[in-house]
Amino acid sequence: MSPDPVKASDLTPFVGGADYGEVFIESSESRSLKWEDGKLADAATSRDRGLSLRYLRRRGQSLETLLASSQDPSLDAVADLRRRLLNQPPVSRPSALKSESSCLTLARIDPFEVSLPRKIGLMSSIDRALRAAFPSLRQVSVFYSERRRRIAIVNSEGVSLRDARTAVMMAVHVVAGRDGVLQTGSEIVGGPRGYELIEESDPLRLARRAARRAELKLAAPKAAAGEMPVVLSSAAGGTFIHEAIGHSLEADHVQEGTSPAYHGKRGQAIACEKITVIDDPTMPYARGSFRFDDEGIASSPTVLVKNGVLKDYLYDRATAFKESRPSNGHGRRESYAFAPIPRMSNLYIAPGPDDPRKIIQSLASGILVTRMGGGQVNTATGRFVFEVDEGWLVKDGVARHMVRDANLLGVGPEILRSIDLVGWDIGWGIGTCGKDGQGVPVSDAQPTLRIPKALVGGKNE
Repeated sequence: MSPDPVKASDLTPFVGGADYGEVFIESSESRSLKWEDGKLADAATSRDRGLSLRYLRRRGQSLETLLASSQDPSLDAVADLRRRLLNQPPVSRPSALKSESSCLTLARIDPFEVSLPRKIGLMSSIDRALRAAFPSLRQVSVFYSERRRRIAIVNSEGVSLRDARTAVMMAVHVVAGRDGVLQTGSEIVGGPRGYELIEESDPLRLARRAARRAELKLAAPKAAAGEMPVVLSSAAGGTFIHEAIGHSLEADHVQEGTSPAYHGKRGQAIACEKITVIDDPTMPYARGSFRFDDEGIASSPTVLVKNGVLKDYLYDRATAFKESRPSNGHGRRESYAFAPIPRMSNLYIAPGPDDPRKIIQSLASGILVTRMGGGQVNTATGRFVFEVDEGWLVKDGVARHMVRDANLLGVGPEILRSIDLVGWDIGWGIGTCGKDGQGVPVSDAQPTLRIPKALVGGKNE
């Protein structure tokens, strides 16, 4: 599965002729399994290989992007794409390569070498164990996926890079039912590692946690609706920060005017002074990590908000070109067939100064969220809505009982400014982030946070 059928030196004549040019070559293989209704419901394998050629050209105050791709990763294909995009022959005296780098780190247990019966056996054992221990379960679904990518990048800056990326993921989703009431629970594990991640994560323990959550919610009363104090536990993961501010700080949204709350606000206070937000693609084995982004820029942490003050946005090359500044390495693409765009990687609120236990004890009456569900945000208005997958009614600083069917609604910039307590703990979640029709792996995290007043959607008593 080689992404580099031609030498890097052979590609350099094709990346010149514009302000910036690059060839992105990729070869990938993926497999997925779905266990449902007590049997293997689906199994799929896919393979893809190809390349894209891209140029950035300044046109006065604007920037022109030229992109074309081919499923034929050959020198002839690159030449054909160049003719289509620039209608120019290759540069006769191309720039010499200044740096070449390979980052070919192999998984300790290659998931593609683990037998299909072994994987199916694990999924079947999870299903049997859950149904035996939790009689209220109506459905058990187990999903498993593995992906292997090899990429190569050669650009007009004289850089040649190669990388191998392997990742696995397993998710369990259950539905419990009783007396006409249905509730769900889910757990997921994944990251840029081999099958050893699945073995070390004890997926049966995670599955039991999902089933226990669904079963507990069956007996829980519906959450009351209205404005109230809310504590987001670190156990809730980082969905809140991902949606409430992460997308809004991607430079394309800011430049396009679809993130007005943060446009032109660099250097200004936008959040509580206890809030520091960092996006760090260098974190070892985190789901959103990479050694260099999909434009060949070495990864490094980016401080977006420091002590409540907006410091930076997430840039790719195109958005950085528009501001005559360097990219900070957040250009990501789903595959060679897509253009890179500014994306998050591992986004988190840094731990703060407050004791998480005392934050919960500070609630006279309110909601404690210990697990977030799905969420979405309108970057133009900042309005968001999140599902509360696991929440608790708190009275006099004590979590009294679980509640169900709750949502959190609000405006991201307003909520960030209102947060007044930030715990010294931190908890992570993982997922696949969708934007402009592309999905990329991410993770996000936060410490325990207190929001003095938030709108909770639930049942009006």
